[in-house]
Formats: sequence, C-alpha cells, structure tokens
Amino acid sequence: MTSDTAVQPPEPTVQALADSILDTLVHRIGKDAQAARPHDWLAATIFTVRNDIVERWMASTKAAHAAGAKRVYYLSLEFLIGRLLRDAVTNLQRSDEVTRALAIHGQTLAELEEIEPDAALGNGGLGRLAACFMESLASLDLPAYGYGIRYVNGMFRQRIDDGWQVEMPENWLAHGNPWEFERRESAYFIGFGGEVTITGNRVHWNPAEAVEAIAVDTPVVGWRGKWVNTLRLWNARAFDPIKLDKFNAGDFEGALGDQMRAETLTRVLYPNDSTPAGQELRLRQEYFFSSASIQDIVRRHIQYFGDIQTLPDKAAIQLNDTHPAVSVAELMRVLIDHHDFAFDAAWEITKRTFGYTNHTLLPEALESWPLSLFERLLPRHMQIVYQINAKLLREARSAGSNDQSIAAISLIDEGGERRVRMANLAFAGSHSINGVAALHTDLMKKTVFADLHRLYPTRINNKTNGITPRRWLQQCNPGLTALIREAIGDGFLDDAERLIDLDPFAEDSGFRERFAAVKRSNKVMLANHIFESMNLRIDPDAMFDVQIKRIHEYKRQLLNIVETVALYDQIRSHPERDWTPRVKLFAGKAASSYQNAKLVIKLANDVARRVNADPMTRDLLRVAFVPNYNVSLAERIVPAADLSEQISTAGMEASGTGNMKFAMNGALTIGTLDGANIEIKDRVGDDNIFIFGMTADEVEAKRANGYDPRSVIEASPELRQAVSGIASGVFSPDDPGRYAGLMGGLYDGDWFMVAADFDDYAAAQRRVDARYVDRDAWTASAIRNVARVGWFSSDRTIREYARDIWTVM
Repeated sequence: MTSDTAVQPPEPTVQALADSILDTLVHRIGKDAQAARPHDWLAATIFTVRNDIVERWMASTKAAHAAGAKRVYYLSLEFLIGRLLRDAVTNLQRSDEVTRALAIHGQTLAELEEIEPDAALGNGGLGRLAACFMESLASLDLPAYGYGIRYVNGMFRQRIDDGWQVEMPENWLAHGNPWEFERRESAYFIGFGGEVTITGNRVHWNPAEAVEAIAVDTPVVGWRGKWVNTLRLWNARAFDPIKLDKFNAGDFEGALGDQMRAETLTRVLYPNDSTPAGQELRLRQEYFFSSASIQDIVRRHIQYFGDIQTLPDKAAIQLNDTHPAVSVAELMRVLIDHHDFAFDAAWEITKRTFGYTNHTLLPEALESWPLSLFERLLPRHMQIVYQINAKLLREARSAGSNDQSIAAISLIDEGGERRVRMANLAFAGSHSINGVAALHTDLMKKTVFADLHRLYPTRINNKTNGITPRRWLQQCNPGLTALIREAIGDGFLDDAERLIDLDPFAEDSGFRERFAAVKRSNKVMLANHIFESMNLRIDPDAMFDVQIKRIHEYKRQLLNIVETVALYDQIRSHPERDWTPRVKLFAGKAASSYQNAKLVIKLANDVARRVNADPMTRDLLRVAFVPNYNVSLAERIVPAADLSEQISTAGMEASGTGNMKFAMNGALTIGTLDGANIEIKDRVGDDNIFIFGMTADEVEAKRANGYDPRSVIEASPELRQAVSGIASGVFSPDDPGRYAGLMGGLYDGDWFMVAADFDDYAAAQRRVDARYVDRDAWTASAIRNVARVGWFSSDRTIREYARDIWTVM
C-alpha cells in the first residue's frame, strides 16, 4: 500500500473516545466487542457521552447557585422529548467525533440512533412544545427545571389492524433508560382523601391514603453544550410495597395492592376518562405530579434562600395548560398549613409566582372535575378553592360584574352537575395568562376568558409558539442544513432569524437545483422507509401532501379525506386532464375513547386500500396512513414533505407547531386563517402559502345565523358525490353502513365546517397542482418559506417569556 492510499490513524481525541466507549462496553455493559449487540453499543455510547454531559450539568447547577439565579419551573403533563442521543451529540457538537470513534469499532452512529426508543412521555403538540422549550431554556443559559410524570408506558403504541387503530403498550422503559438518574433524596409524601380537622388555628389534612413521589432526573443539553438543565419526572411507589401479613396469609394480590395502586399513577398518559374510574385516575395523576413538584420547588427555595416570602423573586412556575392547575391550590395549602401564612399573604405570593399558558378554546378541553370527586380526593384543596372563589367573586362584585358575568368567573360551574373549573383556577392564581398565537390570544379575551379578562384586563398576553431549530432543521434535515451553511455561513445555527439571509437565493437557479435535490433525497429516504415498514411503493417525484398530527375532528383530517375521494373520482372521470401526481400521507393517534376520530383513521385506511389498488389512478394518486406517529417518525416525514396540511376549523387551533416545522424544512402550507398560520402567512408572503376557507369571525357568524350544511352539500357536485360514495359503502364493502353516521353528521350539523369549506379547499388544492407543475416557482417558494420562518424559533418564544413573564432576562 502506497503512502497516498494508506489509512490514516485516528486523531488522539477520536481514539480516546473510542477507547472510552469500549471501556464502558466492557466494564458497565459487561460485553466484549465480539459479543456485543447493537443495543449494547448504543448503551455504551450513551453512557460515555453522558459523562461529558454530567460534568457540564453539575457546572451549570453550581453556577446557578453561586449567582442566586431565579429559576424557571415548567410544569407539564407531557414532555415529548423523542430520542436523545442525536440531540445530545449535536448540541455538544461532537457528532463527527462520535461517528468516527464508533467507526473504529465497526459501528455507525446513524444505525445506533435508530434503535434508541422514543420516550413515550407525550402525545402531540403540547408535549413537543414543552420539549422544545426545555431545550431552548438550556440553549439560552436560563436555569430551569421541567416537571412531569415518568410514564412507564405513556401514550400507547399505535398498531393498525385491518385499518382500525389498536392501542398497545409502549414499552420504552423495558430495558432501562441510560439517560436518567434516580434521586432517592428527593422524595415526597402525596396524600389523597381523608378528612380535615382544626386544632386551634391550625388546619390539619389527614389523608386516608398516600404514595411516595420519587424524582428521576434527565439532563437537557443546550446548544453548544454551554448549559445543561434538568427534566425531573416523578415515579410513584407505595410506602409499604408489600404487606407481609397478607402475603403470608395467602392473599398475594392484596399484599401488593398498595404498590399496584401507586404504579397505576405512572403507568399511562391520558387514561380513558369516559368512566368515573378513569376520571379519578386522571385527577390523581395531576395532583400527584403537581404536589411533588410544588413541594420540591419550595424545599429548594428554602434550602438556598431561606425565606419563603421571596419565592416569587426566585421562582417562576409556568403551568403548561390546565393539567397542573391544581398546583395553585397546592401552593396555597403548603404556604398556609405548613408555613403559617395568612390566606391573603399566601394568595399574593401564589399569584406572583405562577404563569399559565392556555392551549385551547374548546370547552371540553378546559378541564373541570365533578365537585364530589374533587372534594373526596382533595378535601383540603376543596376548602382552599372555595376560599379563593369567595375572594374572586367579591372582587368581581365590587368591580360591577353582573350575575351572568360572576357565574362565568366562578371557579365552580353551577350549571347542571357542579364542577371545579381548572382553567378559571389557573387564571385566578396567575399574574400572567398567555395564548400561543396572536389570533388565539385575541379569541381568549373574547370567548372563554371574556369575563375574567374584563376583571383583570392586564393579565392576558400573547407568546406565539416556536420550535427548536436544532432538532427540527439541523438534526432532522442535515442535507438542507449543509446547503444553507454553504450559502450563508453558520450564523443561523446560533440565531435562527439569520435564515432570512437565504431569501435572495430563491432567485438563484443553481441554488434552486441543489435545494430541490436535497428535497428529493429526503423523499427517497421516506419512500424507502414506507416501503420497508408498510410494503407500499410511493413515487418520490410525486407531490408529498402531508397531514400528521393528533386525530381530532377540529383538525379536519376528514376534510382532507373527503377531498381525496373527490380527487379520486375526478381523476377517474377525466383521465384526459393533466393531473399532478400526489401521495397523500396521514399519521396521528386518536384518543382511545374518541370513537369518531378512530373512525376517521379507519376511513383513511379504507380509502387508501381502494385508491392504491386501482390501476386507473395508481400513478397519479397514492394514499398512506403511517402507523404509530411519534417524534422519530415526524423527523423522517417533515423534511420530505412538499405540502403541509394545516386545515383546522378557523378559531379552533390555538397555534400549531407542525406548521412551523414543515415551513422551516421547505414545505408550502395549505391552511385556514387559524392559529399561527396567520403569522406564518404574514412572514412568508401571500404568494408562498395557500390560504382557503372562512375566518374565525365568519365561522362564528355562520353558526349564529343558522347554517344549513345539507344545502351546501347538495349545491356542490364534487362534495355530494364524495360524501354519497363514502356513506353508501363504496369504500367499506364489508360493512356498507360503517360511515353512514359519520357522513350523516356532515348533513345534520357539520360543527367543524367541513362542508362549508370544502369547495374553497378543493379550489386551493387545484392552485397547489398548478404551482407544483412549475417546479422552479415551487422551489423558489419553498426556499422563501425556509428563509422567512426563523422567527418561529422557540429561542425567540422563550426570550419573550423570560422578559415579559418570568423576569429572568
């Protein structure tokens, strides 16, 4: 071998890392290189990289303590963090080093990343937003803790059997989690039930049952590894895990009953709450993690600052939706019952400490609990809620509120079964209430919180959501990232708004060609994945038209499917037209008790089966429902998408973050003027987005003035034919009546305005076809989307929270 072709020895740092990985494999995993399987190499790599992270983690904690820094505490029932190895090595800027070190052992980083389990700690946008926020907090060097539940199974694994969703356990912890650290010293008593007594002036809650909350910590690495924060998840265990007297008496199940009840708290995310038992478990979960988190925050504050009176100066607690709203009552309980504060003083501390982020205008999603359930499980908190309510209603009456307004403001819903309104509790107990898009925030003031807003007109503010560009550009789309770096340098890696420097390149034909080549490469990779996982071939030269999100009627997957059926009919009826080849991709999970959403999944699969088997259309239209949507699947689909479906009923989507991810990866949006679509339109320009349908005001007016969907359907030949075909069993020959009720809902009510928006949606899709045929124009618009959406970085969002709500910048 000549010197020109000789293999060069690895750099010393790479060789040292390779040696460290091997040493970990041998001494921690207990395998030699010859016997090790890929999962062994994955664990060894994580443990080795983790050593570097832990040192930075400790340094960050010490720096925060030394500075007496105010901390942010983000309470969320979901943290959809996804796989962590690629995230960690990217933010540490060690991807190349780790790749080369593993190559010495004949391993590839990309293959190891693929076998890391997705943490099943969330469902959709709410949980993914929390994960993005945690990463941005660390990237901005802001001391923070995220608090949630360490779900053993979390959100279910979705399997599709004969087109139907089947919920399976997501056993992501089956082989342990090398990223986490149990903190046995951070353990708290969590009580339920019992009774409240008074001795002198002291109130005592004597719970009937209790569990222990144990902290389990995961480090969250910021960009360039300068700062590492903590995601603290709570595990539950019984104080007496086995009752030996019952065990020895032969009552084996009874002996383990307490431990089984404790483990139930951390078993599943969003248990089916259509039954009383499911509702009780959901409330128990929410109080369990809220109480543990509040106790931990108070303990830490006293440990480092001594005086609990200064809590609002050193702690900012953000409630991510209503799930942790019981924290307001819990902090009041801790201050009054354990630290002897008078009610009014405790209330001032509480309001100054909490902020509340609202994520929905849907009444059914604004949590409320039957008063009898709440009082039985949390009797002391029920007393405190009544006290808060009395103060709140007296303030409302003094401000001149009428009886109707007072009824809307009250923490207790008196209409029908009396219920505790958690959104009102969160609003009353917070100094800041924010929406997550400009339209959403405006509608909050006019609808769900209209009366509370009139009473406290300075509390509501807007913080439009964002996404972390590290995961949703750099990591999931390395080809595009490399192309952007070549064009405009590395500035956008630290400041996503520098992506605007890419805008002039939309006019550069050479750059457009390279951009299109990157997109096609991503589409080829997705097409290969779909073939390998679903045995379905899709054409990477066709338009990839994508709707991936939680399945819900307001998100209107049904509108997309009905239009797909109409397009299928039109292609068959008019083969002489120049149709633009499309691949319609759906993915998402339906809540286990949400029957209409599960029926929509079945319809998507039934339509896919019929369309994909038709030789007349198979080169022009393909349909796929990709099962088990999660972060890792999104990381495959988003970079490959051409068209992003953001088609919710106007006024019903709070913000959306999928719309931002797609735009940042060069997909054009087809959408309504809803959520953050409006702000995306304002930034990318009207020519680079496809807007259709009614506005929120028009939807409200149509509902108020008497909407007759039957006449709308009858007046639209394409819609009428599609709805009739679905209802009559064309796509369900095994059960012709399967979709009669679903289609009947369009005729009889159509609350989500599927029929009302159909014709405009179909017309917008034909505009999409025309633009896609002009590939140069399409690519130019895609480049402008990437260039102009840097503002939607979660770094910008967190800076706004930090400045306006938390006062930590």
